[in-house]
Amino acid sequence: MNFSKIITAVLSLLIFVGNIQAQTEEIKISKLVLNKKEKKVFAERTKDSSAVLYIDTLIMKDRSSLQFYGKKEVKIVVGYAEIGERVFISGMAGKNNASNFDIDINFQKLGSLYIVARGQDAMNGTRTYPNGDAGNINLVYDPSGITPQKEDKKAKKYLHTDVTPGGLRVTPTSDLRNIYDQIRSSAPGLRGVPQGQIYSGSPGKEGKVTITSKE
Repeated sequence: MNFSKIITAVLSLLIFVGNIQAQTEEIKISKLVLNKKEKKVFAERTKDSSAVLYIDTLIMKDRSSLQFYGKKEVKIVVGYAEIGERVFISGMAGKNNASNFDIDINFQKLGSLYIVARGQDAMNGTRTYPNGDAGNINLVYDPSGITPQKEDKKAKKYLHTDVTPGGLRVTPTSDLRNIYDQIRSSAPGLRGVPQGQIYSGSPGKEGKVTITSKE
């Protein structure tokens, strides 16, 4: 039996597990209050990391927002939530892709909540990535609280989800015009386009939405 190989394998496994844990940020908050138009941002230098957020009491007043950057997977567990009007939760991972959201929440007050996991558009002629994929949204609400509705945005208890892929809002005409302008204003050739790269107009992948009641 080669003990040196065994030791090397064990050390490699420990390093691998450590890297996974380092890329997952776990945050516990007893009470989070966001005033009108206030933003709470969770950002990570490491792209496509994950976040797990436990909040005992969450109070978000009108037009306040929770924003996640560099997070591929976002899990939010809220024991008690008061949500005002036009409140936003949004997330972006890396390379123009949106975050995936897994939300477990007990609504005790709900005006209107917008959860945005929308892919970003590629910007041809600049240093960028292809049109981004939208994220998936899985929301489970506590039936002992308020049940959200998606039909009437002017009524209370409104929940809106956006899982639109990147690339749907850009037309081929505007893309080509942008590329030609970049080339004309630069040295000969494709030097005006970083790395000589032009992305196709193909949109990213559309996300999926699941809204269920906790059993």
